[in-house]
Amino acid sequence: MVDNQDSQQEPLDDLITDDAIIQEAGHMDEEASAYNADQIQVLEGLEAVRKRPGMYIGTTTSQGLHHLVWEIVDNGIDEALAGFASHIAVTIEKDNSITVSDDGRGIPVDIQAKTGKPALETVFTILHAGGKFGGGGYKVSGGLHGVGASVVNALSTKLDVRVVRDNKVYFMDFHTGRVHTPMQLLNEKAPIERGTIVHFQPDPDIFQETTVFNFKTLLTRVRELAFLNKGLRISITDQRPDQPVTESFHFEGGIQEYVSYLNREKEALFPEPVYVEGEEKGIVVEVALQYTTDIQENLRTFTNNINTYEGGTHETGFKTALTRVINDYARKNGQLREGAEGLTGEDVREGMTAIVSIKHPDPQFEGQTKTKLGNSDARQATDRMFSETFSRFMLENPAVAKQIVEKGILAQKARLSAKRAREMTRKQSGLEIGNLPGKLADNTSKDPAISELFIVEGDSAGGSAKQGRNRLTQAILPIRGKILNVGKASLDRVLANEEIRSLFTAMGSGFGKDFDVNKANYHKVIIMTDADVDGAHIRTLLLTLFYRYMRPLVDAGYIYIAQPPLYGVALGNNKPMTYLDSDEELEDYLAQLPSNVKPKVQRYKGLGEMDYDQLADTTMDPANRRLLRVDPADAQEADGVIDMLMGGDVPPRRQFIEDNAVFVEDLDV
Repeated sequence: MVDNQDSQQEPLDDLITDDAIIQEAGHMDEEASAYNADQIQVLEGLEAVRKRPGMYIGTTTSQGLHHLVWEIVDNGIDEALAGFASHIAVTIEKDNSITVSDDGRGIPVDIQAKTGKPALETVFTILHAGGKFGGGGYKVSGGLHGVGASVVNALSTKLDVRVVRDNKVYFMDFHTGRVHTPMQLLNEKAPIERGTIVHFQPDPDIFQETTVFNFKTLLTRVRELAFLNKGLRISITDQRPDQPVTESFHFEGGIQEYVSYLNREKEALFPEPVYVEGEEKGIVVEVALQYTTDIQENLRTFTNNINTYEGGTHETGFKTALTRVINDYARKNGQLREGAEGLTGEDVREGMTAIVSIKHPDPQFEGQTKTKLGNSDARQATDRMFSETFSRFMLENPAVAKQIVEKGILAQKARLSAKRAREMTRKQSGLEIGNLPGKLADNTSKDPAISELFIVEGDSAGGSAKQGRNRLTQAILPIRGKILNVGKASLDRVLANEEIRSLFTAMGSGFGKDFDVNKANYHKVIIMTDADVDGAHIRTLLLTLFYRYMRPLVDAGYIYIAQPPLYGVALGNNKPMTYLDSDEELEDYLAQLPSNVKPKVQRYKGLGEMDYDQLADTTMDPANRRLLRVDPADAQEADGVIDMLMGGDVPPRRQFIEDNAVFVEDLDV
């Protein structure tokens, strides 16, 4: 769940919609008469992609690198959605290149009339060429950008493709987007019965941060795609010598199995998720839903396999239908008195895990990240189809329906109680007017982009951190002991906790449903706890708090974990201290010292044992410190682990401890 980082993510390039980028080559200080047609640069074909890659894949960081894989995989999924492919295979080769194969129809190899070139060449060398743009190739296509093969080709040092059609193997390869070997018919046995095999090597000149693929990142998305496309088999193989492994996913139950997977560490109110599937005016709607004894809501929405993080019309249709159906049932069956306040959407979604997945022939996306669906017909289709099936489910399963309504009524009572607690908290702590907690030593800069909040375990370490900090950029918030486990506490209990209230107030961005990441006072929140069992527990409690009540901070990459050293070794009064992180590092270091040297070894069981200058030098100074950034890419796995470790269901946690206790070699008690 962490990623070694201590830098801000680079901004996205400005959006440019034309296929070619026209740049001014002249200088502002030159004579106006020197500015003429010769100074207009036109980047044709794939040159524009290499010049401004962020336009086409969002970013050239690790996220953009992995996006290349999804552009090719999406082509195979389109074949599956059209009914022609049943298996997609992704392979990380030994040299860290990628191979993606599918058993679809194979990219066409005949001459494309408009370009006069083979369709295979056209697909890989011309932007916005393919079967997804109204030519009748596909009714529904996946992928957010839709630029596919040509962009992957442009951003790869080498790319080659084999197409198997009619028992014949066609081959082409490219270097940095340009044709290297024209399409040819190979005299070789077909490696698959039919389909397309694409192999590419990302260009390190483009992806300067890294060209190393993360298997776990690919695995998580491959599994999600298998859930979202029931019946499709997707496998992933890592051929690299240090971790050769193959995983294969195939879910006949689709998103119904996805919900069960997300709830695997929770206690469900009914064994099988409710499942809805239907089609209206070309829009295919799937919904799966299950309630648990948990108090957290887990709703994920997708359009054409795109995770619509910002929601949209399909999500609105689902929420509206859910709230209406449950309230109607509750009133008809006497669980809500006549004239009583109805249950809100927040009430009826407590403890719910749901997946809403639609396939739309012409999706219109909006929002900051273009992941919010805007089609009004999607709201109507989702509302109608889900409400019909869920109403029938409630009528046919009265015992379960009663539990669902009772859970909503309890949530309503807790919400009203939390509202009173929130109002009281605002009065007592100043949340409403933004007063900072007394224990916070704030930084002087008002620029959140350079401001860092250190959450420090204990008053002693907090005092050292305050002395050693950079007052311009670093704020210190000491916390005493272990905060409340919010994984199994209602909101009114959460707000009654002084340490949590102090953190909410310091961040200035609200909490829960009201959280606004744009109001965050700090763009680095650094958890700094002792390197022992208690410190690890406090860190886990804080991560649970951020995940449950301030999730956008995690998604934005603002949460970090400090890495203080375990040992300090002094070789003399006038020599600098050497800091080491483990017993193994200490043993290796001591073994290399001359025999007449007598080192003084100090083991830091707590942050408070360090002098303020030692703490600042090793753990706070950006020039020397090491931070682990909490990676939002692992949020799905983290959700299950947090539920298991921090939730109210004891047996899974006990089983985890029994299974993993054998791996604890040196328990510090």
